[in-house]
Amino acid sequence: MIPTWAEVVTKIPRLDAQDWRAMGLAKRWFVATRSAVFVMTLFSAGIGMLLAVPAAQFDAINAGLVCLGLVLAHATNNLLNDWTDSKKGVDKDNYFRTQYGPQPLEDGLLTERQMLGYIALTGAAALAVGAVLVLRTDLTTLYFMLAGAFFVLFYTWPLKYIGLGEPAVWLVWGPLMVLGSAYVVSGELTAMQLWVSVVYGIGPTSVLLGKHTDKLNQDRAKGVHTLPVILGEQGSRTLTLVLWVMQYGVLTLGVLTGVLSLWFLLVWLALPSFITTVRKFRQPRPTERPADVPEDVWPLYLVAFAFNYNKVFSAMLVLGIVFSLVIEYHDVFQ
Repeated sequence: MIPTWAEVVTKIPRLDAQDWRAMGLAKRWFVATRSAVFVMTLFSAGIGMLLAVPAAQFDAINAGLVCLGLVLAHATNNLLNDWTDSKKGVDKDNYFRTQYGPQPLEDGLLTERQMLGYIALTGAAALAVGAVLVLRTDLTTLYFMLAGAFFVLFYTWPLKYIGLGEPAVWLVWGPLMVLGSAYVVSGELTAMQLWVSVVYGIGPTSVLLGKHTDKLNQDRAKGVHTLPVILGEQGSRTLTLVLWVMQYGVLTLGVLTGVLSLWFLLVWLALPSFITTVRKFRQPRPTERPADVPEDVWPLYLVAFAFNYNKVFSAMLVLGIVFSLVIEYHDVFQ
């Protein structure tokens, strides 16, 4: 069944070759790049730009460009990830990979030449947007862009294969994206932006930890030494829970020390979702799909709860930033 646009941008739909051929080029690109996960990138960019609102200047054109550029960079990374894992045989007969979305090469939706074309065009578009931002700002933006390009190119190999993929995700979706977005729209960087970027980066990292824990045995068999493979399942689950507790602790410490406003404590409204997710992470993995896991997600399990919790926490964080701006920086809007 051909997925609707709403399904393409909110979930990673399952489809066959016939559905693929019936879709237009634009929809194929969104499916191939797993666009449903772009929400984490948009959260990073949005948080960075919101934190830059109190600055003396705010460039709305740069705001739009940085969102576009980061999404294109994320898309390039996803395409490169699929191409690299296919070349190395990681995704061959990979039950878990085909469950959370089509693998364009392994499912025969794209030839290798077509896949490389997708990668080249998407990567070139990301670089073009980055170049425009550099021209509109200064060399600091170039440094942010070069750092991001490094992780786009080398996340899948070798970083993911040697337990550095998860730390890389924290650095990219946290400090690099949040601070980079704040800088290109305002030309300023602050302690508050750095503090929040450190906390937000934990969210996407925890989602990746959940996914890699779900497929730990498969990665180990394929020789992919992700952090969960190195730590073991229990160690990985414990690390994820510790990181989530750290999010609350670091934000609360920021409020107590005066770096952040009182409104950042609104993240504690995510506590019910946190408790539910913690329970899932402390329970044995079910052998059959439980009722609270969608059929099109299973056998991925921990990642589904981590992703949903991350969205709730991120939404509360954004709400806290907005309230902080409206209440404490109302003069910005006058």
